[in-house]
Amino acid sequence: MAPMPSPLHTPYDGSSKLFEIGLKPLDLAEWIDADDQLAADLGEKDRLIAGRDRVFRAEPGTEAAQAEVLALLADHLPARFPEIYRRDGESIEIVPARRRVRLDGPEAPLLVAARLVQEDLLLMRRGATGWRLAAAALCFPSSWRLGDKFGRPLDEIHAPVPGFGAGSRPAELIARMFDTLRPAVPVIRWNWSIYGDDRRAHPDPVAAEARRFGDGVRAEQLFFRAERQTLRKLPVSGDILFTIRIYIDPIAALERHPGAATIATRLIAQIGALTAEQLAYKGLEVERERLLARLGEIVAGGT
Repeated sequence: MAPMPSPLHTPYDGSSKLFEIGLKPLDLAEWIDADDQLAADLGEKDRLIAGRDRVFRAEPGTEAAQAEVLALLADHLPARFPEIYRRDGESIEIVPARRRVRLDGPEAPLLVAARLVQEDLLLMRRGATGWRLAAAALCFPSSWRLGDKFGRPLDEIHAPVPGFGAGSRPAELIARMFDTLRPAVPVIRWNWSIYGDDRRAHPDPVAAEARRFGDGVRAEQLFFRAERQTLRKLPVSGDILFTIRIYIDPIAALERHPGAATIATRLIAQIGALTAEQLAYKGLEVERERLLARLGEIVAGGT
């Protein structure tokens, strides 16, 4: 089993309450992450991009903003990760992946950018209806499809999330945050979910009646899926780039974590506080009790 990701890149580093969702400022140097899964993730992206319409959409008129994203990454990556990324004219060599990406090829700039990093890249643009999803390279969604969200404003994108519908206070706060975001101060937030497998690409919603943590009495097939999400306002276009990086930890990795009991206790409390609507949204209606029992074992083992 793979170890837990570096504490510098997870919600487990003590900088915020475990599994709490909230925005905080992000150092520009930490905008993008790269780890030992880079080559595997980029290879999986190549496979998914072959079915392009499912993972890439862009409105006409977003080309300049897409190119702005690519230019920012082309400058940032070799400076931040010189042992991984090497700039050579209009190409970037990705050393551990043994690949070279042309920056001036025929592909859409946002798609080229997506081939450089493990993150998914979503471009938000302000219009008459507010901020909408205007372009995206989305390979690793968590129970949603690009075709269902593309071109839609934030209110509609967040409509399935309990408590985040149009007119709600969370929806108003998100819109205000988008409006006041400054290029020099990106922000970061975390989200979490739990799946029965470790696939990166999960476009299908979890069926409410699904028993997905294994067939036995004990929940065995548990994978914690953390999403590292950043928002950065582009200095030239004024669009906002939303990045999503996926980390997947098997429950065996959690059991080995030095703070396993604390993490499991926190997660038990958070799951116990979910409303019926929130449980349904996270696909935990059927599996809630088995999940809580499994986490309870981890708590008992650490006390």
